[in-house]
Amino acid sequence: MMSTIRARVRNGRLIVDEPTDLPEGTELDLVVDGAGDSLDEAERTALDAAIARAWASVQAGEGRLAADVLADLTKR
Repeated sequence: MMSTIRARVRNGRLIVDEPTDLPEGTELDLVVDGAGDSLDEAERTALDAAIARAWASVQAGEGRLAADVLADLTKR
């Protein structure tokens, strides 16, 4: 399942203080979230739920390839 891992910089080091079930040795690409967004707590909860539903749909094989979607749009 996709998830967000939040880290803080302390003394020049990235500190992650969250449990994870990632396998030992997993490498992560971290992106600085400097801009953030303007979502309030309810909007953030709704967005997270929508993303989780979409990911479950993809895992269930219900997604479409981006190339197919783009081909359909090009035909219009």
